[in-house]
Amino acid sequence: MQFIDQTKIYLKAGKGGDGIVAFRREAHVPFGGPFGGDGGNGGSVVFEVDTAKTTLLDLRFTKKITAENGENGKTKKMHGADGLDKIIKVPLGTIVKNVETGKIVADLTNVGQRAVVCKGGKGGRGNFHFKSSKNTAPDYCEKGEIGQEFEAIVELKLLADVGLVGFPSVGKSTILSVLSSAKPEIADYPFTTLTPKLGVVSVKDGRSFVLADLPGLIEGASQGKGLGHEFLKHIERCRVIIHVLDMGNTSRDVVEDYKIINNELESYQYRLMQRPQVVVANKMDEEGAQENLTRFKKAYPDVEVFETTSLIAEGLDAVVYKAADLLDVTDPFPLEDDQQDIGVVYKYIPEPEPFEVKNLGNGKWSVEGDKIDKLFEKTDFENDDEAVKFALALKRLGVDETLVNKGAKENDEVFIHDYIFTLTELI
Repeated sequence: MQFIDQTKIYLKAGKGGDGIVAFRREAHVPFGGPFGGDGGNGGSVVFEVDTAKTTLLDLRFTKKITAENGENGKTKKMHGADGLDKIIKVPLGTIVKNVETGKIVADLTNVGQRAVVCKGGKGGRGNFHFKSSKNTAPDYCEKGEIGQEFEAIVELKLLADVGLVGFPSVGKSTILSVLSSAKPEIADYPFTTLTPKLGVVSVKDGRSFVLADLPGLIEGASQGKGLGHEFLKHIERCRVIIHVLDMGNTSRDVVEDYKIINNELESYQYRLMQRPQVVVANKMDEEGAQENLTRFKKAYPDVEVFETTSLIAEGLDAVVYKAADLLDVTDPFPLEDDQQDIGVVYKYIPEPEPFEVKNLGNGKWSVEGDKIDKLFEKTDFENDDEAVKFALALKRLGVDETLVNKGAKENDEVFIHDYIFTLTELI
């Protein structure tokens, strides 16, 4: 199966159904009154973990996902049917980001987890709700709200506990194949591993963890060179790093290799160098390996080094025990940049303004804001009563007062979406 770990897709939740205007007209029921029902809620776009999936291939060629709209209300106070949610099955470890804001809106890290990514619009109320002692026969209702919609990046970040890092062909795939039942491609040329491979490692004392064989790093990977970010993003969830060095390679300098790989981890955005490392001196059976190890220990005397020959599994038990011990005392690392500060910082964040008034010049103004949008979407401006209700709602929000304070005059024009309103009565 082709390994797809990122795709871009447009998500749109369903619109809420409109309420309706209806009256009870039955024999022997005098003054029947309003009888219009509410619209149904729009369906939401929901992401759900499916452990049978290991790739985002199903979404690769999907450009847009839309949930079902809610039905309009019905007479006899009957509620319109809610729109069906659109369920998207994704692998464990999937995140969903809003392209415009860059924020993570869903991080699916638990088996069976579900996340409402795009919430459906609320259904509008029928005229039955607007009956009062002053208005016993309201002839207006609410429209349904528009559902959320945005362009999203859906990305798979492997849910591994421990990640193998190092230059190409240092023996990472061999270590994974020896320690687990995974069968990665193994060969004597660089970049035999082009996509991450996972395996479950069982420790002899009963513990276990998920180990990832990640594509080899090169200098400049944090800037996107080689496999670059395609590799680094899969180590973001790892709590422990096993750093593999090829001690038998006489054509490279292991001291410099260790420095280069750590520089790339340091340069990447998610604090990868804060994760504890287990340094493995691999291929110790080869000629020149002991000399390379001696030079490395002289350059980094404080680094604990585990000597291994992965081809015959020699020395790997100690590596596995060390990784398991570190996992026991290492908490997960958050993915978002704004969570990088250590400790808790409390600060006052004022409530955002419910609307914004802009002076367009020449006696023209615009009013924008989420609350304004919701009121606008619910209003049927062909109905005079609803238009009056909309104007009163704006006044209660303080729109009229703000316009006056900013210098609006009588008969100035106010733009809200594609409608133009005239100021006829100022406070």
